[in-house]
Amino acid sequence: MVAQRTDRIIVGLGTTGLSCARYLRAMGVEFQVVDNRQSPPALEAFRQEFADVPVTLGEFPQALLNDAKELIVSPGVSIATPAIREAEQAGVVISGDIDIFSRQVKGPVVAVTGSNGKSTVVSLLAAMARAAGLKVGLGGNLDGAEAAPALDLLRQDVKDLYILELSSFQLETTRSLNAEAAVILNVSDDHMDRYEDKHAYEAAKQRIFIGARHIVVNRDDASSQPWQDATRVLSSFGLSVPGAGQWGLLAEADDYQLVRAGERVLKASEMRIVGRHNLANALAALALGDALGLPLPAMQAALCQFPGLPHRCQWLRSLRGVDYYNDSKGTNVGATIVAIESLGEMLKGRLVLIAGGIDKEADFSIMKPVLQQFVKLAVLIGRDARHLAAAFKDSIEVIFAASLPEAVNMAASRAREGDAVLLSPACASYDMFRDFTHRGQVFAQAVEELQ
Repeated sequence: MVAQRTDRIIVGLGTTGLSCARYLRAMGVEFQVVDNRQSPPALEAFRQEFADVPVTLGEFPQALLNDAKELIVSPGVSIATPAIREAEQAGVVISGDIDIFSRQVKGPVVAVTGSNGKSTVVSLLAAMARAAGLKVGLGGNLDGAEAAPALDLLRQDVKDLYILELSSFQLETTRSLNAEAAVILNVSDDHMDRYEDKHAYEAAKQRIFIGARHIVVNRDDASSQPWQDATRVLSSFGLSVPGAGQWGLLAEADDYQLVRAGERVLKASEMRIVGRHNLANALAALALGDALGLPLPAMQAALCQFPGLPHRCQWLRSLRGVDYYNDSKGTNVGATIVAIESLGEMLKGRLVLIAGGIDKEADFSIMKPVLQQFVKLAVLIGRDARHLAAAFKDSIEVIFAASLPEAVNMAASRAREGDAVLLSPACASYDMFRDFTHRGQVFAQAVEELQ
């Protein structure tokens, strides 16, 4: 039975859809919910909070969508879905949670996207802003206890600054973000199962610059550059010696100096996070903080104290001279390449890599150079393990495991003193786990149980 017409329909009932429902209810706006899954993840929580709101599950009801004034589409639902396209052609407004947020927020917003490093950069920038005494709203696509979906932030007290991690999916439905500062950290092949090609993926990320007052770019990645409005570029960061108004590195003996133009800011060895990718993340946060006018002492203090985030090249333990690292957040090829390079350059030995899951139609052949340089064995798991094996087989030895705990035991048996075992799947997790956090927890538990 199709529910009666309503002006607003939330499409997709996950974490974001639930936050949209809470926001609309707080604003006194009537709405309905549709989801093409029979058991969406937030269904039980939604029914407990909104027992009076109609929910339609299964195939999208086209007539209902076409009759709406606005569809609030969750990030997990592509706006290229035929039912969404038909509704748009019928004159229905297509929006998302970030689009609504940008129209209602009362404070300055920093927006961060990119294929890799987003969560670390926004969390680090939030620590810098708090060290400067600001009240910070942190969230968007970010997971973790300190983060919240964007619309949930609007239901809190007004903040001095809002810092959002944004996915390309969220940006698809964002028309006028108008951020105080915005950055695309980097772009590598990801979500090719959703986008026609890499250009379409990049185009979605470029939407972060719409209306931005200050644009920060990564000198080491051309995809970070805005396609339009380049005159609003305030500063840049990169792993090279910086010029005027730029952030970068100076190599000194066995260490690096993080510098702003010619000014030394911090030694890399003073930070708790490690690896060249984290040097880039630190420089990105510094460049954004600089654009916001945060005082340098506060940014330096935060950099020295920031411990890093779980599931992102997180050191777990050392056993018989072998270190174990959890990079479950490495859900795409680019992230895994960065993790392999960063750890491989530190090791006396070599890496045993655990990878696999849902491949998102990525090109794994581009991993061959780093595999050959740093990895001695790949233990593959998950639905698309054979796809990875086909790309890896001419580069390194490959074996298969039926589960992640089995993979940990197999990796431990082959690693030698000075080596490291790295979980960095280069794939999505949903074939075997609830999400990448669950995958990382299973890995950590298996590592802890090693004898």
